[in-house]
Amino acid sequence: MRVGIVGFRGYSGAELVRLLQRHPSVEPVLLEHRQDAEDRPRPIQGKQYRRTPCTPEAVKAEQLAVVFLATPAGVSMELAPAMLHAGAKVVDLSGAFRFKDAATYSRWYKEDHAASHLLADAVYGLPEFCRERIAGARLISNPGCYPTAANVALQPLIARGVIDRAAGIVCDAKSGVSGAGRKPDLKTSFCEVTQNLSAYSVLDHRHVPEILMVSGIEEGELSFTAQLLPIDRGILETIYFRSSHLSSAAELLEIYSRRYRSEPFIRLYAPGAFPDIRGVDHTNFCDIGVKFDPATGRAVVVTVIDNLVKGAAGQAIQNMNLMLGVEETEGLL
Repeated sequence: MRVGIVGFRGYSGAELVRLLQRHPSVEPVLLEHRQDAEDRPRPIQGKQYRRTPCTPEAVKAEQLAVVFLATPAGVSMELAPAMLHAGAKVVDLSGAFRFKDAATYSRWYKEDHAASHLLADAVYGLPEFCRERIAGARLISNPGCYPTAANVALQPLIARGVIDRAAGIVCDAKSGVSGAGRKPDLKTSFCEVTQNLSAYSVLDHRHVPEILMVSGIEEGELSFTAQLLPIDRGILETIYFRSSHLSSAAELLEIYSRRYRSEPFIRLYAPGAFPDIRGVDHTNFCDIGVKFDPATGRAVVVTVIDNLVKGAAGQAIQNMNLMLGVEETEGLL
Protein backbone atom coordinates (compact mmCIF):
# COMPACT_ATOMS: atom_id res chain seq x y z
CA MET A 1 0.00 0.00 0.00
CA ARG A 2 1.26 3.46 -0.85
CA VAL A 3 1.14 6.21 1.78
CA GLY A 4 1.92 9.89 1.28
CA ILE A 5 3.98 12.21 3.49
CA VAL A 6 3.49 15.96 3.41
CA GLY A 7 6.16 17.91 5.30
CA PHE A 8 8.83 15.26 4.83
CA ARG A 9 11.63 17.82 5.24
CA GLY A 10 10.64 18.68 8.83
CA TYR A 11 11.84 16.70 11.83
CA SER A 12 8.65 14.65 12.32
CA GLY A 13 8.24 14.17 8.57
CA ALA A 14 11.82 13.00 8.16
CA GLU A 15 11.28 10.58 11.04
CA LEU A 16 8.22 9.22 9.23
CA VAL A 17 10.34 8.58 6.15
CA ARG A 18 13.01 6.83 8.24
CA LEU A 19 10.50 4.54 9.93
CA LEU A 20 8.33 3.83 6.89
CA GLN A 21 11.28 2.74 4.75
CA ARG A 22 11.50 -0.42 6.88
CA HIS A 23 7.74 -1.00 7.10
CA PRO A 24 6.90 -4.26 5.30
CA SER A 25 3.34 -3.31 4.26
CA VAL A 26 3.63 0.20 2.85
CA GLU A 27 5.62 2.25 0.35
CA PRO A 28 6.17 5.94 1.21
CA VAL A 29 5.52 8.60 -1.42
CA LEU A 30 6.80 12.13 -0.81
CA LEU A 31 4.16 14.78 -1.48
CA GLU A 32 5.59 18.16 -2.51
CA HIS A 33 3.59 20.98 -0.93
CA ARG A 34 6.16 23.79 -1.07
CA GLN A 35 7.86 24.32 -4.38
CA ASP A 36 10.47 26.63 -2.86
CA ALA A 37 11.71 24.12 -0.28
CA GLU A 38 15.25 22.75 -0.48
CA ASP A 39 16.40 19.24 0.36
CA ARG A 40 19.43 18.39 2.43
CA PRO A 41 22.36 17.10 0.36
CA ARG A 42 22.57 13.32 0.43
CA PRO A 43 24.69 10.56 -1.16
CA ILE A 44 23.69 9.61 -4.69
CA GLN A 45 23.70 5.96 -3.58
CA GLY A 46 20.99 6.68 -0.99
CA LYS A 47 17.39 5.55 -1.17
CA GLN A 48 15.41 7.52 -3.76
CA TYR A 49 11.72 7.93 -2.94
CA ARG A 50 8.88 8.49 -5.33
CA ARG A 51 7.80 12.16 -5.38
CA THR A 52 4.63 13.77 -6.62
CA PRO A 53 2.82 17.09 -6.19
CA CYS A 54 0.55 17.36 -3.16
CA THR A 55 -2.73 17.55 -5.06
CA PRO A 56 -6.00 15.58 -4.89
CA GLU A 57 -5.35 14.40 -8.43
CA ALA A 58 -1.96 12.98 -7.47
CA VAL A 59 -3.41 11.29 -4.38
CA LYS A 60 -6.00 9.57 -6.58
CA ALA A 61 -3.50 8.66 -9.28
CA GLU A 62 -1.08 7.17 -6.75
CA GLN A 63 -3.96 5.41 -4.97
CA LEU A 64 -2.64 6.53 -1.61
CA ALA A 65 -4.29 4.70 1.28
CA VAL A 66 -3.14 7.20 3.90
CA VAL A 67 -1.68 10.71 3.81
CA PHE A 68 0.41 11.92 6.75
CA LEU A 69 0.32 15.66 7.35
CA ALA A 70 3.56 16.55 9.16
CA THR A 71 2.72 20.22 8.73
CA PRO A 72 1.77 23.28 10.80
CA ALA A 73 -1.86 23.41 11.90
CA GLY A 74 -2.83 26.01 9.33
CA VAL A 75 -1.48 23.89 6.48
CA SER A 76 -3.23 20.79 7.85
CA MET A 77 -6.55 22.65 7.89
CA GLU A 78 -5.98 23.57 4.25
CA LEU A 79 -4.93 20.12 3.05
CA ALA A 80 -6.98 17.66 5.13
CA PRO A 81 -10.34 18.28 3.39
CA ALA A 82 -8.79 17.84 -0.06
CA MET A 83 -6.91 14.67 0.89
CA LEU A 84 -10.05 13.14 2.38
CA HIS A 85 -12.10 14.10 -0.66
CA ALA A 86 -9.50 12.39 -2.84
CA GLY A 87 -10.19 9.13 -1.03
CA ALA A 88 -7.20 8.90 1.31
CA LYS A 89 -7.36 8.53 5.06
CA VAL A 90 -5.46 11.23 6.92
CA VAL A 91 -3.16 11.17 9.96
CA ASP A 92 -2.49 14.74 11.02
CA LEU A 93 0.52 15.38 13.26
CA SER A 94 -0.41 18.99 14.05
CA GLY A 95 -2.82 20.31 16.66
CA ALA A 96 -5.47 21.21 14.08
CA PHE A 97 -8.00 18.49 14.91
CA ARG A 98 -7.29 17.48 18.49
CA PHE A 99 -10.33 19.15 20.06
CA LYS A 100 -14.02 18.72 19.44
CA ASP A 101 -14.82 22.43 19.37
CA ALA A 102 -13.23 25.34 17.56
CA ALA A 103 -13.38 27.57 20.65
CA THR A 104 -10.92 25.38 22.56
CA TYR A 105 -8.54 25.44 19.62
CA SER A 106 -8.81 29.22 19.30
CA ARG A 107 -8.17 29.79 22.99
CA TRP A 108 -4.97 27.76 23.17
CA TYR A 109 -3.57 28.23 19.66
CA LYS A 110 -4.47 31.95 19.45
CA GLU A 111 -6.04 31.69 15.99
CA ASP A 112 -9.37 30.83 14.38
CA HIS A 113 -10.05 27.33 13.12
CA ALA A 114 -10.32 27.15 9.34
CA ALA A 115 -11.77 23.63 9.00
CA SER A 116 -14.11 23.26 11.97
CA HIS A 117 -16.52 21.11 9.92
CA LEU A 118 -14.02 18.23 10.29
CA LEU A 119 -13.69 18.37 14.07
CA ALA A 120 -16.63 16.04 14.64
CA ASP A 121 -15.08 13.41 12.34
CA ALA A 122 -11.58 13.53 13.79
CA VAL A 123 -10.50 10.79 16.20
CA TYR A 124 -7.84 11.50 18.80
CA GLY A 125 -5.09 9.00 18.08
CA LEU A 126 -3.66 7.84 21.40
CA PRO A 127 -3.89 4.08 20.74
CA GLU A 128 -3.61 3.02 24.38
CA PHE A 129 -6.94 4.74 25.03
CA CYS A 130 -8.66 5.12 21.64
CA ARG A 131 -7.75 1.95 19.76
CA GLU A 132 -11.28 0.86 18.81
CA ARG A 133 -12.24 4.26 17.38
CA ILE A 134 -8.95 4.62 15.49
CA ALA A 135 -9.51 1.44 13.50
CA GLY A 136 -12.60 2.79 11.77
CA ALA A 137 -11.56 6.43 11.41
CA ARG A 138 -10.79 8.39 8.26
CA LEU A 139 -9.15 11.36 10.04
CA ILE A 140 -6.77 10.80 12.95
CA SER A 141 -5.41 13.63 15.06
CA ASN A 142 -2.04 12.48 16.31
CA PRO A 143 -1.51 13.54 19.96
CA GLY A 144 1.08 16.08 21.02
CA CYS A 145 4.34 14.80 22.46
CA TYR A 146 3.96 16.28 25.96
CA PRO A 147 0.34 15.03 26.37
CA THR A 148 1.31 11.54 25.24
CA ALA A 149 3.80 11.14 28.10
CA ALA A 150 1.54 12.90 30.61
CA ASN A 151 -1.67 11.03 29.82
CA VAL A 152 -0.05 7.60 29.84
CA ALA A 153 1.03 8.42 33.39
CA LEU A 154 -2.08 10.22 34.66
CA GLN A 155 -5.15 8.62 33.12
CA PRO A 156 -4.95 5.21 34.86
CA LEU A 157 -4.46 6.90 38.24
CA ILE A 158 -7.32 9.35 37.73
CA ALA A 159 -9.56 6.48 36.59
CA ARG A 160 -8.75 4.57 39.78
CA GLY A 161 -9.27 7.65 41.96
CA VAL A 162 -5.95 7.40 43.78
CA ILE A 163 -4.79 11.00 43.23
CA ASP A 164 -5.77 13.70 45.71
CA ARG A 165 -6.89 16.15 43.04
CA ALA A 166 -7.59 18.90 45.56
CA ALA A 167 -3.88 18.95 46.43
CA GLY A 168 -3.00 19.59 42.79
CA ILE A 169 -0.86 17.80 40.22
CA VAL A 170 2.48 19.17 39.03
CA CYS A 171 3.90 18.09 35.68
CA ASP A 172 7.50 19.21 35.15
CA ALA A 173 8.22 18.46 31.48
CA LYS A 174 11.52 18.74 29.63
CA SER A 175 12.00 18.29 25.90
CA GLY A 176 14.75 18.22 23.31
CA VAL A 177 14.93 21.08 20.82
CA SER A 178 13.44 19.15 17.88
CA GLY A 179 10.05 19.47 19.58
CA ALA A 180 10.01 23.12 18.48
CA GLY A 181 10.20 22.13 14.81
CA ARG A 182 12.74 22.92 12.10
CA LYS A 183 11.72 26.52 11.39
CA PRO A 184 14.56 28.84 12.50
CA ASP A 185 13.95 30.75 15.73
CA LEU A 186 16.27 32.68 18.04
CA LYS A 187 15.12 30.75 21.13
CA THR A 188 16.09 27.42 19.58
CA SER A 189 19.33 28.50 17.94
CA PHE A 190 22.52 26.74 19.01
CA CYS A 191 24.00 29.55 21.10
CA GLU A 192 20.74 30.08 23.00
CA VAL A 193 20.17 26.39 23.76
CA THR A 194 23.58 24.89 24.39
CA GLN A 195 24.64 24.74 28.06
CA ASN A 196 21.28 26.20 28.98
CA LEU A 197 17.85 25.21 30.36
CA SER A 198 14.80 27.41 29.95
CA ALA A 199 11.09 27.30 30.72
CA TYR A 200 8.46 28.49 28.25
CA SER A 201 4.68 28.86 27.87
CA VAL A 202 4.27 28.59 31.65
CA LEU A 203 0.63 27.81 32.62
CA ASP A 204 -0.61 28.42 29.08
CA HIS A 205 1.12 25.78 26.96
CA ARG A 206 -1.06 24.71 24.02
CA HIS A 207 -0.73 21.04 24.97
CA VAL A 208 -2.45 21.51 28.34
CA PRO A 209 -6.03 20.99 27.03
CA GLU A 210 -5.03 17.61 25.59
CA ILE A 211 -3.88 16.47 29.02
CA LEU A 212 -7.14 17.65 30.55
CA MET A 213 -9.25 16.06 27.81
CA VAL A 214 -7.75 12.57 28.10
CA SER A 215 -6.96 12.39 31.81
CA GLY A 216 -10.27 13.88 32.95
CA ILE A 217 -8.78 16.47 35.31
CA GLU A 218 -9.67 20.16 35.48
CA GLU A 219 -7.38 23.00 34.44
CA GLY A 220 -7.11 24.31 38.00
CA GLU A 221 -5.86 20.93 39.22
CA LEU A 222 -2.82 20.84 36.92
CA SER A 223 0.35 22.93 36.90
CA PHE A 224 2.27 22.16 33.70
CA THR A 225 5.66 23.67 32.86
CA ALA A 226 7.56 22.91 29.66
CA GLN A 227 11.33 23.31 29.56
CA LEU A 228 13.85 23.16 26.75
CA LEU A 229 16.79 20.77 27.14
CA PRO A 230 20.05 21.29 25.21
CA ILE A 231 19.62 17.95 23.39
CA ASP A 232 18.11 17.17 20.00
CA ARG A 233 15.33 14.74 20.98
CA GLY A 234 13.51 13.13 23.91
CA ILE A 235 11.02 14.08 26.62
CA LEU A 236 11.21 13.42 30.36
CA GLU A 237 8.25 14.36 32.54
CA THR A 238 8.31 14.28 36.33
CA ILE A 239 4.79 14.24 37.75
CA TYR A 240 4.15 15.02 41.43
CA PHE A 241 0.93 14.41 43.36
CA ARG A 242 -0.39 13.31 46.74
CA SER A 243 -2.48 10.26 47.59
CA SER A 244 -4.22 8.98 50.72
CA HIS A 245 -5.43 5.86 48.88
CA LEU A 246 -2.09 4.20 48.22
CA SER A 247 -0.04 2.21 50.71
CA SER A 248 3.14 1.54 48.69
CA ALA A 249 4.97 2.11 45.44
CA ALA A 250 4.23 -1.50 44.55
CA GLU A 251 0.51 -0.75 44.70
CA LEU A 252 1.01 2.26 42.44
CA LEU A 253 3.00 0.16 40.00
CA GLU A 254 0.31 -2.52 40.05
CA ILE A 255 -2.24 -0.01 38.71
CA TYR A 256 -0.02 0.58 35.71
CA SER A 257 0.74 -3.12 35.33
CA ARG A 258 -2.93 -4.03 35.15
CA ARG A 259 -3.76 -1.19 32.78
CA TYR A 260 -0.86 -1.72 30.37
CA ARG A 261 -0.20 -5.46 30.60
CA SER A 262 -1.14 -5.97 26.93
CA GLU A 263 0.31 -2.72 25.57
CA PRO A 264 3.39 -3.38 23.41
CA PHE A 265 4.90 0.10 23.75
CA ILE A 266 4.51 0.76 27.50
CA ARG A 267 7.36 -0.42 29.73
CA LEU A 268 7.44 -0.28 33.53
CA TYR A 269 10.39 0.01 35.92
CA ALA A 270 10.64 -1.48 39.39
CA PRO A 271 9.64 0.85 42.28
CA GLY A 272 12.37 3.40 42.93
CA ALA A 273 14.03 2.85 39.54
CA PHE A 274 13.52 5.51 36.88
CA PRO A 275 13.83 5.56 33.10
CA ASP A 276 15.89 8.09 31.19
CA ILE A 277 15.75 9.60 27.72
CA ARG A 278 18.59 7.50 26.34
CA GLY A 279 16.58 4.36 27.08
CA VAL A 280 13.85 5.33 24.58
CA ASP A 281 15.99 7.07 21.98
CA HIS A 282 14.72 6.33 18.42
CA THR A 283 12.03 3.96 19.75
CA ASN A 284 8.23 4.04 20.09
CA PHE A 285 8.34 3.10 23.78
CA CYS A 286 6.98 5.07 26.71
CA ASP A 287 8.79 4.10 29.92
CA ILE A 288 7.40 4.71 33.42
CA GLY A 289 9.05 4.72 36.85
CA VAL A 290 7.41 5.41 40.24
CA LYS A 291 8.21 6.21 43.86
CA PHE A 292 5.84 6.67 46.80
CA ASP A 293 6.31 7.80 50.39
CA PRO A 294 3.57 6.26 52.61
CA ALA A 295 4.38 8.54 55.54
CA THR A 296 3.49 11.72 53.64
CA GLY A 297 1.40 10.44 50.74
CA ARG A 298 3.79 12.00 48.21
CA ALA A 299 4.14 10.25 44.86
CA VAL A 300 6.46 10.81 41.92
CA VAL A 301 5.97 9.32 38.47
CA VAL A 302 8.58 9.72 35.73
CA THR A 303 7.70 9.09 32.08
CA VAL A 304 10.02 9.29 29.07
CA ILE A 305 9.45 9.12 25.32
CA ASP A 306 11.26 10.04 22.14
CA ASN A 307 9.30 13.13 21.08
CA LEU A 308 9.87 12.38 17.38
CA VAL A 309 8.77 8.73 17.60
CA LYS A 310 6.14 7.94 20.27
CA GLY A 311 5.53 11.69 20.44
CA ALA A 312 5.04 12.08 16.68
CA ALA A 313 6.01 9.80 13.77
CA GLY A 314 6.01 6.44 15.56
CA GLN A 315 2.60 7.03 17.07
CA ALA A 316 1.36 8.19 13.66
CA ILE A 317 2.49 4.86 12.19
CA GLN A 318 0.83 3.03 15.08
CA ASN A 319 -2.39 4.81 14.09
CA MET A 320 -1.85 4.03 10.41
CA ASN A 321 -1.40 0.33 11.20
CA LEU A 322 -4.70 0.29 13.07
CA MET A 323 -6.47 2.15 10.26
CA LEU A 324 -5.16 -0.24 7.61
CA GLY A 325 -5.79 -3.39 9.62
CA VAL A 326 -2.16 -4.53 9.87
CA GLU A 327 -0.32 -5.54 13.04
CA GLU A 328 -0.11 -2.50 15.31
CA THR A 329 3.60 -2.97 15.99
CA GLU A 330 4.56 -3.43 12.33
CA GLY A 331 7.52 -1.28 11.35
CA LEU A 332 8.03 -0.14 14.95
CA LEU A 333 9.68 -3.08 16.72
